[in-house]
Amino acid sequence: MKYLALGIMSGTSLDGLDLALCKFDTNDFSDFSILKATTFDFNEQLKLKISNALKFSVIEFVELHKKFRKFIAESVNNFLKDVPTKPDFIASHGHTIVHFPNNGINFQIGAGSTIAALTGITTICDFRSVDIDLGGQGAPLVPIGDKLLFPQFDGFLNIGGFANISKTTSKTVAYDISPANYALNFFAQKFDKEFDFNGNIGRQGAVNQILLDKLNKIDYYHKQPPKSLSDHWFFDVFLKIIDEFQISNKDKLRTIYEHITSQIAKNIDNLNIQRIMITGGGAFNTFLIDLIKQKTTTEIIIPEKNIVQFKESIIFAFLGLLRYLGKNNCLASVTGAKYNNIGGAIYLPPNYKKI
Repeated sequence: MKYLALGIMSGTSLDGLDLALCKFDTNDFSDFSILKATTFDFNEQLKLKISNALKFSVIEFVELHKKFRKFIAESVNNFLKDVPTKPDFIASHGHTIVHFPNNGINFQIGAGSTIAALTGITTICDFRSVDIDLGGQGAPLVPIGDKLLFPQFDGFLNIGGFANISKTTSKTVAYDISPANYALNFFAQKFDKEFDFNGNIGRQGAVNQILLDKLNKIDYYHKQPPKSLSDHWFFDVFLKIIDEFQISNKDKLRTIYEHITSQIAKNIDNLNIQRIMITGGGAFNTFLIDLIKQKTTTEIIIPEKNIVQFKESIIFAFLGLLRYLGKNNCLASVTGAKYNNIGGAIYLPPNYKKI
C-alpha cells in the first residue's frame, strides 16, 4: 500500500523549516520518492525569539509556542497550494527548546493540534516523549529511517547544528558526536556572516593546539552511547572553554573545524563503517568535508541535493508513517530506552471522518 506523507523538520541551526512531501510503499520502504521539498525561512524576529526562549516568562513561552505552530500550519498551507492530492498525514518534529533527557525533561514547540486544525490534515508530533518516559534519550530518532530507507549504506553522518552518526548493520547504534553548524555559525556571525560558506573564514585561521586538546578532553566525548547533545550543552560546556582563550576569532573557528572533523573521523573509524552517507547543511561545506576525508579512509558519499538538504524531514515523514501503521519507530539500542517503542501523538482534524 502507498501513503503520501508530509515531513517537517526544524533543527538547532535555525536555518529554516524544511518540508518534504514523500510517497512511501509499505511493500518496500526503500522504494520512496520525494514529490516536493521546500525550506521556509524564519523571519529575524521569530529566529531571535526561538534563540532566547529559555529566558522567557511562562506567558512569553506559551505565546512563542502558539506563534510557531501557526507558522508551521501557514507554511504547510502555502506548500500544498499547488499539490493536487493532500497528504494522508503530516509528521512534524517541531523545534526543540528543552532537552534534558537524563532528567526526563524535553519540549518541542509547534503543537500538532493547531497544525491539524488549520490544515485539515491529520498531524503527528511529539515523537520523543514516550521514549524519554521509558528511560531513553528520546534521540536520535533518525536511525530507523536510515536503516530502512537507505539499506545500501552501513553508516550515516548528519552534519546539522550538531553532528550525529549511526551504524545500521546488525544492532543499530547512533548518537550525537559533537557540535557542528551550531558552533561554526556562532563564530561566523562574528564576521557578519550567517554561516561560513565553504569554510572560507575558518580556513584563514590557525589551529590552536592547546585549545584543541582541551576541547577533545570534554567529558561527553569519553562517554559511551546512548548519549545526545543540546544547545544548553553548547553554551554551558563547549563555549565556556573557548571563551577562556584570548586568540583571534579566525583561530577559534579554525580550531573548531579541526575539533569537529577529528571527532567525526574518530567515530567513523571506531564504528568500522565501510560506506557512509553524509547529509545536512555541513555536507555543502567543502572545507569541512575535505578535512573529514583527510582523516578517514572510509568511503564517503554525498547524495543528491534533495537528500542532503531534506533527509531529516523525509525521515520524519517516515517516522510518521510507522506511527500511523502502529509500528515501532524508536530503537532502544539507540536511545537507551527499556524497549523499542512507538512515539508520536496523533491529532485528527475537525473534519475527520473514519473510513
